Amino acid sequence: MKTVVIIQARMGSSRLPGKVLMPLGDTVVLDYVVTRCNLIDGADEVVVATSVLPQDDVIEDWCRRRAASCFRGSEDDVLSRYVECARAYGADRVMRVTADCPFIDYELAGAMIRAMDERPADLVALRGELPRGLPAELFAMPALERIHREGKEPRHREHVTYYAYEYPDRFQRTTIDVPEELRHPRLRITLDTEEDYRLCQAVAEHFRGDRRVPSREVVRFLLDHPEVAALNAHVRQKPVV
Repeated sequence: MKTVVIIQARMGSSRLPGKVLMPLGDTVVLDYVVTRCNLIDGADEVVVATSVLPQDDVIEDWCRRRAASCFRGSEDDVLSRYVECARAYGADRVMRVTADCPFIDYELAGAMIRAMDERPADLVALRGELPRGLPAELFAMPALERIHREGKEPRHREHVTYYAYEYPDRFQRTTIDVPEELRHPRLRITLDTEEDYRLCQAVAEHFRGDRRVPSREVVRFLLDHPEVAALNAHVRQKPVV
């Protein structure tokens, strides 16, 4: 069973344009994400999936310089971009990651793959809430194909897996528990605003640019330093429409 990690990345962003290639530590945000995805136990391939828009040429160029796999597809129909990328790389299972999550939890992602190996299902669900920016999503390819066929609304095309959560009775789940030390959903460890960026910079600086720092250590740092966690505590996630 081939598991392909697909990182959706683009330069366009209404609140923080160009965020995926912004400096972080001694490198850029996307380098954190790609590095950490390559640490996921059980992942066979990691691919950056960007759009065909000219503004995203710089992402393909970055991938070429870093010898990272890159796929280009629709800007607006992100679901089709995922499915076409998964088909191109012969995926049996797809792990979805977004490029604005520089501290994605690679240890938990590996546990999700192991759970799918032991108890095959359409998707892996997490029991317990995490900080925003840490979890990945894991779907069997037939389930992703079904979402692609049946999810027709704009929200389904933009938010790749939303259809499965909107119609949970149509998909079989394997569930794993989120470790207690990660159950801090009030924390934002993602990159959508300037305030988020300042927090991520503070984390990267504290860990001296270590792209492999375990997410649980990042969470512990933020809990021990509430003044850093407060940098983006007021930020609200944009609603799905």
